[in-house]
Amino acid sequence: MIKVTIYNEYKHELEDERIAAVYPKGIHGCIADFLSADGDMEIKTFTMHNVEEITDEVLKETDVLIWWGHCAHEAVPDEVAARVHNHVMCGMGFIALHSAHFSKPFIKLMGSTCSLCWRDGDRERLWNIMPSHPIAQGIGKYIEIPEEEMYGERFDVPTPDELIFLGWFRGGEVFRSGCVWNKGLGKVFYFQPGHESNPTYHIPEIQRIITNAVRFAAPCYRLPQIDCPNVSSPEADM
Repeated sequence: MIKVTIYNEYKHELEDERIAAVYPKGIHGCIADFLSADGDMEIKTFTMHNVEEITDEVLKETDVLIWWGHCAHEAVPDEVAARVHNHVMCGMGFIALHSAHFSKPFIKLMGSTCSLCWRDGDRERLWNIMPSHPIAQGIGKYIEIPEEEMYGERFDVPTPDELIFLGWFRGGEVFRSGCVWNKGLGKVFYFQPGHESNPTYHIPEIQRIITNAVRFAAPCYRLPQIDCPNVSSPEADM
């Protein structure tokens, strides 16, 4: 079983009836439902209302942490972001969705501003530019998203180790929409589609990408903690 923890602010869904109609269980509930479909993932969810409960003990039992945030990034304590960073360095996978580009954990992992330009309400064509990658398995040449929030360059992040998806928008902008970085022993995947007022996470291909990303980011090797050991020479016993 892959142990997945999902964090979603769960603010828009409680405050706006239109968004609640799109995601009646919250974005976290929608993601948990499709990730549970194959029966090989164990899911826990947290929101801004209990974010402090994302403890070291929870993260030690998490293979992959999925993060969705938008307008309440400051509600996440700095110590939670530090815990997430440390566990990624030790091997935990981290998936940042949509406006989680401005979340505390993602900014800490990237070491940059993570800024971009945006415009609400546009058509997106999500191009699969690395079809051999595990995250892109089962995905065709591109995905048409009828309405999505436009994110445009310049995206102030380090050059990705792997660029898997490129977004093109009706207004002409392009965006590095699916990026992988190796951070310490952990894998980080940023995935741009997923504005709260659009039913993006109900699109089967989007669900497939996130499911693939969880399997890709799950650790093969993990340290219990960051260390810097003093060791004897392996030649000493020769």
